[in-house]
Amino acid sequence: MYGTPAYELSAIFATGMNPKREKKIRSVIRQSQPDLTVVLENIYDPLNISAVLRSCDAVGIRELFVVYSQDYLEKRRLVVGKRTSGGTFKWIDVYLFEDLEECMRRVKQRYGRVLAALPPADDTAELYAHDLTQPTALMFGNEDEGLSVEAQAFADGRFTIPQSGFAESLNISAACAVTLFEAKRQRAEKGFYDEHPKMSPEQQEQLFDRWSAMLKSRKNLQKAIPVSKDSGPLLPFYTRRKDEVPASKLRVSPLSKFDI
Repeated sequence: MYGTPAYELSAIFATGMNPKREKKIRSVIRQSQPDLTVVLENIYDPLNISAVLRSCDAVGIRELFVVYSQDYLEKRRLVVGKRTSGGTFKWIDVYLFEDLEECMRRVKQRYGRVLAALPPADDTAELYAHDLTQPTALMFGNEDEGLSVEAQAFADGRFTIPQSGFAESLNISAACAVTLFEAKRQRAEKGFYDEHPKMSPEQQEQLFDRWSAMLKSRKNLQKAIPVSKDSGPLLPFYTRRKDEVPASKLRVSPLSKFDI
């Protein structure tokens, strides 16, 4: 630490973190979008999930909902490597469901409006016609069949991504990225990434405390959180979980084989 300014040294001792890293983390937290999320239905390629995670992190999304309702998917062991997800999973809470209705109940309770991504149709508006600055959950279906009829029934609106080629649809990860960056563009115009952050100062500090504790403990918290009808309420993403207290105080068992 020789040559380090005194004010930087005091910051390191106060938070146990390099000032540059702390500045970056606080900037990411300030730009988080607590009222925007993604729901994935029956996505079977783990690389697509990894790509979606990276896009979510890039626009400030802090939680993702993944639902598997098809029987053949239950036999798949989805493992997404740290390299493919770029290490973004530790900054995003991933909730795993096997019951579509329960998933949508929780999502609507938390975000209110659900918009479904669908192929072009007469009754489906283009993505750019929607106001994505409002609280929104964006729902995408699997690689082969898209969103199920059952999932579409829970949607409050539909959107399609206009295209000029022969292909009728984009890959799920590409479609999600296009959609999220349109949401980012709209939200940036309203200052939600700078002068008008979505999170209160208190919430920002809570999330900084959670992430700081995670970095200090060096625990592998990169596991999806299974949710069933019997599960308790979902905690806000900026609050610490029981499995994030020091290991000496609480013994934690793996929550899921869905490891990322």
